[in-house]
Amino acid sequence: MSEEIQAAGGILVRDGRVAIVHRPRYDDWTLPKGKLEPGEESEQAALREVWEETGFRARLGRELPSTSYIDHKDRPKRVRYWLMEPESGDFAPNDEVDELRWVTPEEAQELLTHERDGALLRELPI
Repeated sequence: MSEEIQAAGGILVRDGRVAIVHRPRYDDWTLPKGKLEPGEESEQAALREVWEETGFRARLGRELPSTSYIDHKDRPKRVRYWLMEPESGDFAPNDEVDELRWVTPEEAQELLTHERDGALLRELPI
């Protein structure tokens, strides 16, 4: 089996709502996340990916449970997540993410494509 892909992301929370993003490439609704760059720590990657996909600079909160799954290329993947609070910025559509929605955790449960993302939201203290 191939080496596990390491990724990181965040659950961006504002006023009791969470940010979820739509990726046209996969036509899915998900939480902002992405693979670590060489030499990058998971916390740095989580903040970078949230900024790249949402347009928001964020403050790192507590770490949440990680998820592990087999990705679309049949590789094992582990994603570490952190609770985050936006500090500045604004969303602008790009090639990777064409829409962002601020939704309640309950609404997110209905919209998120992957059950593993919804399971993470059940861990939130909001």
